[in-house]
Amino acid sequence: MAFKAEYIWIDGTRPTAKLRSKTKIMQDGAEPPVWGFDGSSTGQAEGHASDRVLKPVFTCPDPIRGGADVLVLCEVLDIDMTPHESDTRAELAEVAGRFAGQEPVFGIEQEYTFFKGSRPLGFPEGGFPAAQGGYYCGVGADEIFGRDIVEAHLDNCLRAGLGVSGINAEVMPGQWEFQVGPLAPLEAADHLWVARWLLYRTAEDFGVSATLDPKPVKGDWNGAGAHTNFSTRAMREAYAPIITACEALGEGSKPMDHVKQYGEGIDERLTGLHETAPWNEYSYGVSDRGASVRIPWQVERDGKGYIEDRRPNANVDPYVVTRLIVDTCCTALEKAGQA
Repeated sequence: MAFKAEYIWIDGTRPTAKLRSKTKIMQDGAEPPVWGFDGSSTGQAEGHASDRVLKPVFTCPDPIRGGADVLVLCEVLDIDMTPHESDTRAELAEVAGRFAGQEPVFGIEQEYTFFKGSRPLGFPEGGFPAAQGGYYCGVGADEIFGRDIVEAHLDNCLRAGLGVSGINAEVMPGQWEFQVGPLAPLEAADHLWVARWLLYRTAEDFGVSATLDPKPVKGDWNGAGAHTNFSTRAMREAYAPIITACEALGEGSKPMDHVKQYGEGIDERLTGLHETAPWNEYSYGVSDRGASVRIPWQVERDGKGYIEDRRPNANVDPYVVTRLIVDTCCTALEKAGQA
């Protein structure tokens, strides 16, 4: 019996990549093979040499089609079978493998905003809703917009077997969050990319679009981030490695090295207002949502745990943010003898 395999990949759109997908019909028992696509239509090739290769790296049940159908996340390769320049997963795989002995783990909080036409859900035509305050984790039709889509997306992620650990309404109307993790670096990033695809695909059935724009509404409204929680085995066992990791993220050129790869439009979101630190300053602190990196109060109390990098935008590439944090923090912990 035949089944459908939806091949998903990250394209070459700049400055922020988009997700693409297409369907392959497979025969029962077959494994999704290497496939191809027209890279000249995705910003990944020129027309005179347009073939690009899709290499399956993660497969899960397709919760929308059901049955034996699957979703197939792919890396993009050139025809010589080396990673395409847009393939950021390959770089993460190398770094994650190098520091695997430290057992790095991530939890990523993906914020996003629903739009109906040109306005966020909950924004009246020709005006604005009441100021921020009651929407965060709210309840009731006067403050919550899009919950049916959110619940459908959550169910789809769970049926797909993704490591989604929660959802909540966010500070602005029509703005929501789901969390992925705790998972190892490659798993966290793979699961987040597939969860993003499912978000767009689920919202499509409701005639609504979801955006990862880091500042979807200008003015006195919260932006959308991808707060990235991180720990190693040493950090989960003692407090000194927590401080080492926080210091490493602020050392020398590291703050700018990270921020410039934390998503397009980061200066519009990291203003020092709306629970952010300024994009060009680095700070860390306990229970401080105005810091670049927050140490949760429970971590200080327990003397072990994790840190939260609050700087990444909602539109950040999870392969990039996890690679940068692992490389910076695990290198520092190794040098400090805390690996």
